[in-house]
Amino acid sequence: MKGNGAEDSSPKPPPLEWKFSQVFGERAEGEEVQEVDIISAIEFDKSGDHLATGDRGGRVVLFERTDIRDHGSRKDLEKEDYPITRHPEFRYKTEFQSHEPEFDYLKSLEIEEKINKIKWCPTANGALFLLSTNDKTIKYWKVHEKKVKKISEMNMGASEAVRHDSIASSSMTSPQRDLPNGGCSEGPYNRSSNDLSFPPGGFPSLRLPVVTSQETSLIARCQRIYAHAHDYHINSISNNSDGETFISADDLRINLWNLEISNQSFNIVDVKPANMEDLTEVITSAEFHPTHCNMLAYSSSKGSIRLLDLRQSALCDKHFKMFEEREAPGSRSFFTEIIASISDIRFAKDGRHILSRDYMTLKLWDINMESGPVATFQVHEHLRPMLCDLYENDSIFDKFDCCLSGDGLRVATGSYSNIFRVFGCTPGSNEATTLEATKNPTRQQVQTTPKPARSLSSLARVVKRGAESPGIDANGNSFCICTIHEDGTGGKLIHKAFPSRGVSKVLFQDLL
Repeated sequence: MKGNGAEDSSPKPPPLEWKFSQVFGERAEGEEVQEVDIISAIEFDKSGDHLATGDRGGRVVLFERTDIRDHGSRKDLEKEDYPITRHPEFRYKTEFQSHEPEFDYLKSLEIEEKINKIKWCPTANGALFLLSTNDKTIKYWKVHEKKVKKISEMNMGASEAVRHDSIASSSMTSPQRDLPNGGCSEGPYNRSSNDLSFPPGGFPSLRLPVVTSQETSLIARCQRIYAHAHDYHINSISNNSDGETFISADDLRINLWNLEISNQSFNIVDVKPANMEDLTEVITSAEFHPTHCNMLAYSSSKGSIRLLDLRQSALCDKHFKMFEEREAPGSRSFFTEIIASISDIRFAKDGRHILSRDYMTLKLWDINMESGPVATFQVHEHLRPMLCDLYENDSIFDKFDCCLSGDGLRVATGSYSNIFRVFGCTPGSNEATTLEATKNPTRQQVQTTPKPARSLSSLARVVKRGAESPGIDANGNSFCICTIHEDGTGGKLIHKAFPSRGVSKVLFQDLL
């Protein structure tokens, strides 16, 4: 999309062809899934070369891309016109225990170790940095390589070592002649002949230790712990573009932290009313602008997105822009507010657009247009007649994540029955692909006619798409997308992640 409000006349990118590439954590047939092994968070770093996952057991597992390392950097391959014809390959890098179960004695509350969110921080000196959080505590981790030196063993026997050690000890404890004022004599000591004795020719078996090799091991160290700042469960953390600060959000408050200061944070948003009976909405997600360090956005359970400017006041109780879709006359029902609740928001890489996910749809917003979304993508409209049943079994309260590709041309989110959907979001694009998250997909992609778009003016139009149309990228490149699902009833695809840039060929990972 162009920023000047005119239609983009450049050729539309063709739909991508998705192929299965890799699976991690695959269990044997009949093996029972443990609750602690279910993945609860997933995140690519900005380069797309590292992937972090967190599970309900409080562990963080890191994966790294290996095909680029084996053949040089991506830029070098592009300069040499290297044919990239293979799937990207990721391998296990390391894992560490990020959080442990805790108990809040003041509130008589158990705090589970489940990882809610993971965010990568800028790298430095070859080390990786990331933030991880559970319901109450945020931790700042450094993962780096450490060289472990191996020392060669001495070639003397154990009995000889003990004897030589006793000789050395006796020589160290030999008496000295004391002088006044704490001095001692500097001449040779009068020692008995059996204090220290050398065999003829010395000790032929004695050898000084030598460094024979240096092994490299990965070490994960917790640099900071940011705790005791949230009364409610943390639902979001987001890094600032300044590389120094980040925000954490719970249901009613958003706090601003400095990465170097763990014992102090600033409350910048507080929606808690004086009387809790007057509470009408809660914060569901928050994220910093990707380039402007003074701007951030947060979503609410009422389906609105508020854009804030930290320069206006210390407490950002007033937004300078709010994005909310108006209800159609006569369309309100008992479920309207429930399905309108936004579960996740993401800024596009250019900072111009915001992607939001509610229960039924994905919406793409232009931050310069508050009247409505520029595009609406139907995720599972077929469930609308079953809202009563979904309400009875609490499925209507399920929260799904969303993500954008690094070039901003595609968006993705999950649904039920182990499927996820990828939509093209360029003007006039009808790309809408439905894929099944399985190693051997059997779901047939159905070609349907998309609903006609309602044209408003240039960017100010609402697009509803629901077609599936696989294709091939004209440039031979595609995007890496990771999804994880809850292996329970319904097979919900909850979390997804796009790297911030395209990678050669296609990667899909169904992580469990």
